[in-house]
Amino acid sequence: MALAEPSSSGRFGEFGGRYVPETLVPACLELERAFRSAWGDPSFRNELDGLLADYAGRPSPLTECHRLSEELGVRVLLKREDLNHTGSHKINNVLGQALLAKRMGKSRLVAETGAGQHGVASATAAALMGMECMVYMGEVDIQRQALNVFRMKLLGAEVVPALSGSRTLKDAVNEAMRDWVATVETTHYCLGSVMGPHPYPWMVREFHTVIGLEAREQCEKLLDGAVPDIVTACVGGGSNAIGIFSGFADTDAELVGVEPAGGAAVGRGVPGVVHGMKSYLMQDEFGQVQEAHSISAGLDYPGVGPEHSFLSSIGRARYEAVTDEQVIDAFQLLSRTEGIIPALEPAHALAWISRDREKLAGKTVLLNMSGRGDKDVGQMMEILG
Repeated sequence: MALAEPSSSGRFGEFGGRYVPETLVPACLELERAFRSAWGDPSFRNELDGLLADYAGRPSPLTECHRLSEELGVRVLLKREDLNHTGSHKINNVLGQALLAKRMGKSRLVAETGAGQHGVASATAAALMGMECMVYMGEVDIQRQALNVFRMKLLGAEVVPALSGSRTLKDAVNEAMRDWVATVETTHYCLGSVMGPHPYPWMVREFHTVIGLEAREQCEKLLDGAVPDIVTACVGGGSNAIGIFSGFADTDAELVGVEPAGGAAVGRGVPGVVHGMKSYLMQDEFGQVQEAHSISAGLDYPGVGPEHSFLSSIGRARYEAVTDEQVIDAFQLLSRTEGIIPALEPAHALAWISRDREKLAGKTVLLNMSGRGDKDVGQMMEILG
């Protein structure tokens, strides 16, 4: 099966939808109309493709990890989104949304961020296109991702701490959505993952399909027309995962998303509504949202994108969970064997491969290396001494 467009109500099966205040319904409808028009316009697509090539540095390469593969007994291929400008996959979506915002006549971007990579990408696109940018970030994440906070400010963005709740990604989303409600005339909410109200889960996925399309072509060239046995990626909201899954959903490749054990919405959650969407959500017996935990600020989220919930419900993708300790080991393993320091987010997917190496022996696994580890080195220095 190929990944399909959601229903007219914005649903993937029972998941998705548009659960927003009445004041935001017109904004969501306007955004859907604008995206459909732009995505069908060759001039918009050509302008975005040009930016992705000449500014972001696409196509990102495919790297075969010979020493790591020998150590694990698994053939590991990396889709190198860490080599994009700004250091992660986030730039694909942000350039698309910023172009769309300008097309809609908006002069200001608001964004949420956890690890800071989406915030940096949003600030980068705003600087490139001459737009104002305000980034909401949990107070806890501001402390553990100080380097990215400085980068955002250097790029001209204002960084506003979210002081409520767990003071992490969930709370940053809340603040960004409040801002959007109040300033919708001039502001576009540049949402950073395949979550939120329709059309965001679908629109963000479409901006990230470039990952899967490139990886499919690169793998077929490397593997003499074949595809990997397994395609894997970390999952918080799930944009990098859905991007690479999109290139292989119509093949026999197994799709595996890897969540943090402290935030495994697919593995531990039940259907619920958060941030404008129905999806698997970590909640208590009274329906209250539970706080997620992950060593990775970018995966510290109690929900997951609705299309991931749908893929899990129909059995097309499965979702594993790994511990912080396993992630720390994987972070060091890739650095030591391949000279590639991963972000803590994709280190989750590698942690799963490493943990289950005996079950995966002899298989070819494609991992989406969604970000580089520069932002996490300070945090890891504290942990590892």
